[in-house]
Amino acid sequence: MSNNFVRGLCLAAVLLAQSLAQVATAALPLDAPIPVGPQVKVGKLANGLTYYIQRNARPERKLELRLVVKAGSILEDEDQRGLAHFVEHMAFNGSTNFRKHELVSYLQTIGVGFGADLNAYTAFDETVYILPIPTDKQEHVAKAFQVLEDWAHGLSFDAEAIDKERGIVLEELRLGKGASDRMSKQIMPAIFNGSKYAERLPIGTEEVLKNFKPEALQRFYRDWYRPDLMAVVVVGDIDPKRAEQLVKAHFAHLKNPKPVRPRAYAEIPARQATEALVVTDQEATGNGVLVRYPVQPVVEAGTIRAYRDDLVQSLFSAMLNQRLQELSQLPEPPFMGASSSLGKLTPRYRSYNASAALGPRGAEAALTALVEENERARRFGFGAAELERVKKSLMRNYEQAWNERAKSDSGTYAAEYIRNFLQQETIPGIDTEFKYVKELVPGITLDEMNAYARRTIPADSGKLVLYTGVTRPETPKGEALLAAVAAAQRAELQPRDEKAVAARLMERPAKPGTIVHESHDKALGLTHLLLSNGIKVILKPTDFRNDQVMMSAARFGGQSLFSDQDILNARFANAIVASMGVKDFTPLDMRKILAGKAAQVNVGLANYTDVVVGASGATDLETMLQLTWLKFTGVRRDEDLFRSYVGKQAEQARNQAAQPGARFGDAVMAALYNNHPRAPRTLRPEEYEQIDLDRSIDIFRQRFSSAKDLTFVLVGSFDLAAIKPLLATYLGTLPTPDLPVAFRDVGLRPATGVVKREVRSGSEPKSTISLTFTGLAEFTEAEQLRLSALLEVVNLRLIDVLREKMALIYGGGASGVLSKIPYGNYSIGVTLPTGPEHVDKVIAATFEEIHRLQANGPEAADLEKVKSNWIQNHRRSLRENGYWLGHLQTALSEGTDPASILAVEKQVQALSADDIRTAARRYFNEQNYVQVVLNPEAQAAQTVAASNAKAAVPGG
Repeated sequence: MSNNFVRGLCLAAVLLAQSLAQVATAALPLDAPIPVGPQVKVGKLANGLTYYIQRNARPERKLELRLVVKAGSILEDEDQRGLAHFVEHMAFNGSTNFRKHELVSYLQTIGVGFGADLNAYTAFDETVYILPIPTDKQEHVAKAFQVLEDWAHGLSFDAEAIDKERGIVLEELRLGKGASDRMSKQIMPAIFNGSKYAERLPIGTEEVLKNFKPEALQRFYRDWYRPDLMAVVVVGDIDPKRAEQLVKAHFAHLKNPKPVRPRAYAEIPARQATEALVVTDQEATGNGVLVRYPVQPVVEAGTIRAYRDDLVQSLFSAMLNQRLQELSQLPEPPFMGASSSLGKLTPRYRSYNASAALGPRGAEAALTALVEENERARRFGFGAAELERVKKSLMRNYEQAWNERAKSDSGTYAAEYIRNFLQQETIPGIDTEFKYVKELVPGITLDEMNAYARRTIPADSGKLVLYTGVTRPETPKGEALLAAVAAAQRAELQPRDEKAVAARLMERPAKPGTIVHESHDKALGLTHLLLSNGIKVILKPTDFRNDQVMMSAARFGGQSLFSDQDILNARFANAIVASMGVKDFTPLDMRKILAGKAAQVNVGLANYTDVVVGASGATDLETMLQLTWLKFTGVRRDEDLFRSYVGKQAEQARNQAAQPGARFGDAVMAALYNNHPRAPRTLRPEEYEQIDLDRSIDIFRQRFSSAKDLTFVLVGSFDLAAIKPLLATYLGTLPTPDLPVAFRDVGLRPATGVVKREVRSGSEPKSTISLTFTGLAEFTEAEQLRLSALLEVVNLRLIDVLREKMALIYGGGASGVLSKIPYGNYSIGVTLPTGPEHVDKVIAATFEEIHRLQANGPEAADLEKVKSNWIQNHRRSLRENGYWLGHLQTALSEGTDPASILAVEKQVQALSADDIRTAARRYFNEQNYVQVVLNPEAQAAQTVAASNAKAAVPGG
């Protein structure tokens, strides 16, 4: 066959594909507006209030309600800075139909957790209230709409409640203090180019929060909480007609104030000149650079053409950022990570941004690489293979969303409608969007993408070049940053040369294994398989999702089998091996091969176990199993990628060295475990040089050259008949030579007695209290339930007493675990951020609540709140693949009965106040705990100064 004939066939195929693409594009009227999808009803009341209603059955018997107010901190007057956020706090402090604390308490009794479920947030341009409600009883639904109405126009603003809330909000402001806050106050005016946005951070100012008059708070509420700036979102298990009736009944009578203040949006001036800004702080978390190009107004056209433009933008960003990721994996990378894209700065402005997290080579190398790669894309565009890969990935993402269209959570839809109200994001529904994508994406050509790159990546314009980082002698000057950018823009560049990669991960093993035994657990819907190589598999097919499969496996061993001298090599073996790819493929090769696939697998050594975890879409199950097979048989050695990984880790450690949080965490671990070499801690930069590549690979191979004694658990959307041959082919051919499958007790034990330490770090007036209670305990599922219930009650009490009554904290709480590995033990940690002046009071109040529980047990109402919330969460979780996977894996590891998942609700209901009191006495042992307090360095200096002053006074 002649070459001309072959070329002729190829040309004909290309012309046919282009013709079909043009027909597909022509089938959609690009300038037509995108309609609102049939899945949601959008209406508007006569007073201007907008509402969104959608019936959705996931999760069952649950309703997601939102009150969205198109008003945030940008609208504050000068005497109101921070009061948009303060109004949000007051929504939980009394209203027309709910006295202070009554609202939160009522919602907790029906299973709605404060913070975890019930919540709110305030931003520059909006305030959003989040209210999930069980629909078991109609009165719950009716009362929930009353809550929304009260938030909209019935807040009471009791003077005493306002003063109490000041303390809480000031603690929230204190919690946010630190390097990031100090730096942002210098950065924001430059980022927003003098706009009002720079002066209206939602948290506000300490001066206003301490001194504002109630009238200023009420004025903000009166001016901006009005129906023409509000939306009510109703998504969940409810009849849409009833939902609409409730919306009208509760909101149709609301009136807009007279006169109406214009709802203006702050402008952001376009940057005309190029400038550099260097902002550093001794406690900064890392070093980075940002090049921000001039802002552009965002116009939401709402047409199919605009939708297509967004797809082009997504493809462009994906291709460019994949190139930047490749640079980050060089042996001596110019940066640890980077991104370039056109992004929104506010709902009405966007700009082109290029940013990088700096590595050992510093700012100038990062800026040079970042700007040059942008220039390369602008001048020479992208390659056909690059475009094809990102198209596949984009299509797969939309396909997954479409496959899950009937099983998407109500909260996801609610978020979409919020964006529609605030930002005019279109809401055609996934059916229509998937149709658009299938018709539009094939017609997006490489020439079009390259033209988009030329006009989107700024060639030369006024820009802000920003450096942020840890204060160091080698911190660059602004002039050097500008020079690096200018030189990179003028550099001579070559088009990118991309190497070809394999079309597939692997061929199927020539001789598959077999299934030698099969049994069934009808009560739990499980199928147990034994494969010919000895590997066991537990399968639970579900209909919870249409396009999700989850997998896990674990056995005893892990890092415990290696000596203390080898602990760094063992601890980092997982990450090092993963950083080098598998078989003949680098991580970037893998990304290219897996384009359009939804599959991932991670394996590694935990403290006492070897672990395998994976996930895939339903059609990508074989890919996930291939990845698993390769993880056991295809370890790859790449010294360049190893050096790249270790260099990045050392740089991160260098940046963490001065952070108060890191110092505090290390002090807690040191006190708790007496500086044991296995205790978790922040490594010093030089310690990464001690990691040996070949020893880490050897350790990994010791544990993962054999799959002996692993039981793989798979849960999700798969067909039993179809999955069995795949399991026999891949898991059934994994190597299973003998190896140790028991953990070693390495002697890691917490300190005994009462240990108290203080850490001095940080320049802000912030403190954090850590209390850790430990001891011996026998592990049982029943005892684990009692411990968990105790901690939930403790958290209710801490929030009620320390936050709501005493206003000493904003957040914090207790968590704990009961374990049988490596020995029967428990650990409870209580973490409470507060002010240095409050430390003693917070500790005393915490122990007082513990004593109260030990003496009297919990109040009946608190225990019922815990039970109600648990039952709601459990019922919802029973329809989640991850919940079942975790339970089945834990049952294997802990040797417990997997059928206990069916008795959880009964066990929760049986919990008594006496169970909690007994648990409090058992686990809060005041003769055996570690207390570590973080206080600021300045306080130490002040204490010394005060002491010296006192010594200088005669007779003092």
